[in-house]
Amino acid sequence: MWWRPALREAAESLGAAVTSAIALGLAFVVLDAAGARSWLDVLLAAVLIAVGHRLARPVLRVVASVLGIVGAMVAGLAAQVVVAWAALTLVAGIVVRSWLEVLVLLVVASVVLASGRWLVGANDSSYVVGDVLRVAPAGARRGETSGARPRGLLVVQLDGVSREVLVHAVQAGLAPTITRWLRSGSHRLAGWWASVPATTPASQAGLLHGSTAAVPAFRWWDKELGRVVVTNHPVDAALVEARLSDGHGLLAHGGAAVSTMFTGDAPTALLVMSRARGRRGPGPGTAFIRFFASPYVLTRTIGLTLGEMVKELYQGHRQRVRRVEPRVPRRGAYVALRALSNVLLRDLNTAVVAEQLLDGAPTVFVDLVDYDEIAHHAGPLRPEALRALEGLDRVLHVLVQVAARAPRDYAVVVLSDHGQSLGATFEQVEGASLLEVVRDLMTPETGGGRAAAVRSDAREEWSPLNALLGASGGARVTDRSAPAASGRGGARRDAAVDASAGADAEAEPRPEVAVTASGNLAMLWFPRLPGRVPLEEIARRWPLLVDGLLARAAIGVVVAATAHRGPVAIGARGTRLLADGVDLASAVHGQDPLAPYGPRARPDLLRLAGLADAGDLVVVSSVDRYGQVHAFEELVGSHGGLGGAQNDALLLHPADWTVEADLCTDVDGTSRLVGAESVHQQLVRWQRALGVRP
Repeated sequence: MWWRPALREAAESLGAAVTSAIALGLAFVVLDAAGARSWLDVLLAAVLIAVGHRLARPVLRVVASVLGIVGAMVAGLAAQVVVAWAALTLVAGIVVRSWLEVLVLLVVASVVLASGRWLVGANDSSYVVGDVLRVAPAGARRGETSGARPRGLLVVQLDGVSREVLVHAVQAGLAPTITRWLRSGSHRLAGWWASVPATTPASQAGLLHGSTAAVPAFRWWDKELGRVVVTNHPVDAALVEARLSDGHGLLAHGGAAVSTMFTGDAPTALLVMSRARGRRGPGPGTAFIRFFASPYVLTRTIGLTLGEMVKELYQGHRQRVRRVEPRVPRRGAYVALRALSNVLLRDLNTAVVAEQLLDGAPTVFVDLVDYDEIAHHAGPLRPEALRALEGLDRVLHVLVQVAARAPRDYAVVVLSDHGQSLGATFEQVEGASLLEVVRDLMTPETGGGRAAAVRSDAREEWSPLNALLGASGGARVTDRSAPAASGRGGARRDAAVDASAGADAEAEPRPEVAVTASGNLAMLWFPRLPGRVPLEEIARRWPLLVDGLLARAAIGVVVAATAHRGPVAIGARGTRLLADGVDLASAVHGQDPLAPYGPRARPDLLRLAGLADAGDLVVVSSVDRYGQVHAFEELVGSHGGLGGAQNDALLLHPADWTVEADLCTDVDGTSRLVGAESVHQQLVRWQRALGVRP
């Protein structure tokens, strides 16, 4: 009947008003200074607050369009206080004495709402989206369509989740939404091989733009620019995208990119790293105003963010008390980082994606980083990391609910960019950082001086916040005049260098060696020498370097170019030529150094060695029989190189879709997509089948 959608809409609005009234009423009970005469007065105030926010939104959208995301946040918060003050003042039976009381009432009411929803097992993110749905066009709310809806594609990236980890989560009951899809037969779980470098920027370059050729690692020395390029710096992300883009990316035809490294040529880019320092920054403020201005939503999110910080402190303490090994310190800035990424950014992303679905974007691609952040510091299969998957599964449930009311009939694909592997860090195993080891091996035995070196201090986990804030960072240069370090605490002199300095970098003296790390993959460059430096030249100049690296138990293989035989993988007890067309007997001398890494090691390292900006030396940590590796960063869960589950990415797609055989390669007896470029090609074919791409 025609009246049923309207009745359902009215019931939803009334239910929201009653829920808000209960929260406000309990807030009045908690605060002695403020008071209300009756519950009816509180209900009337809740209704007035909701109406006031609806009336204020057009003005807020104008403000946000001028001032951007920061203006949207400030205006939204101010509007919440002003509207609440006006509503509470208009109701005769309510007494509030100051703006501060109004603000405290809103915060307490938000905490009550969040606590109540937790007690009844309600979905956290559904509250954010519930507001978006209520202010959406009536046709979208009621699911009205004229005939069959056109198709659409929603791609959700679960950052860092391996296929193996998702299977564990399903078996543990932590992913009920995905479990229902699999058991009902609506979706099929497959995997794909995340080629080296198994990092977010490389995989997203392939997924969104169809090429990873411009991304040899998470961070690298660019000999042409004369500086370190770090992909979670907005300026550098824009530089990389300019090298990648041909204008026909995955999202080129009306798509939307949310919280990604690159745009995929999307006309709508929100919280995208490569656009964070552009004219529109993280995106137009109007895209975020509903989230920031919605009654109780932002204050509730802030409350949950603080709660997440407390949870992290407790969980980190539990690891230390129980002496869980391996582990890394989980204090300092990471506590706030986890809270911001796992609550604030997740809620913001959910709200933004919901709006894009209700606006009918043909393809929407979003990256959710919750699991990846926690797994880096806790471990890929540790309880807190798996619990993050529980939250991501709830987000999927909410987005499917929104998609059911969208003007398009969205198919949902869930994928990851890589997995993660557990292991003690290189520094924990060896007692020194890779940079310190390299400088010692390049230094004459007299110990008189140390090689001038550069390294990047940017951390991958700051990527989402860099996109939100439009932040940029630098590289650290270690001056060659620093005295030899004594163990881990040796003295040295540091100078800050802007990693996006461009031409100014040429004025700085180039370091003798540049060392960067991407998980258990590291690279060394010799910036004072032109082009790719062959192994023979490295051995002549620094005869102790390669052998000294391989003498370390935490290093498994070093890859270098040779003058006449192409790239070679060198291990402690043997070597292997990487070139195609060489039979195994001729390629291997001594023990095969790639044997522990599986059948994809040779082609992956050969491809990596052929990239223009690959290191003069490529270093991969050792891997044990349990798949544990050693990150060259202080991360207990890592990815970037080879070993363990880091290359086992997931692909969850509608069951009636096929992964086409001509795009697949045999990997240890299983036919699967290899490399993000292959996944991109498959996604493009699915787009065309849906009619969202010409």
